[in-house]
Amino acid sequence: QVRLVESGGGLVQAGGSLRLSCAASGFIIRTGAMSWYRQTPGNQREVVASITTYGSAHYADVMKGRCAISRDDVNNTLYLQLDNLKPEDTAVYYCRTGLGSWGRGTQVTVSS
Repeated sequence: QVRLVESGGGLVQAGGSLRLSCAASGFIIRTGAMSWYRQTPGNQREVVASITTYGSAHYADVMKGRCAISRDDVNNTLYLQLDNLKPEDTAVYYCRTGLGSWGRGTQVTVSS
């Protein structure tokens, strides 16, 4: 069974930072692409960042320059560093495997 457990979310003020974690079990994350998505009530889930098996990262335009995706192969964990957060970044952030498995998300709330 594939399991993804996100953590690291919380309440921060605008301009603050958070480091989100996605602990994976049941598969080895370095064998496939991994992504972070986010979703707010009433909106579609949107991709924030992705990383290939070779470590090449891609970012959504709205987050480019303010986030960094990385992978810890030893601990089989995916990370998302969020910096200079804005109120519009408030959302539930989800981890996704290349084959379409999801975690349950972690809430990020940014106050103005």
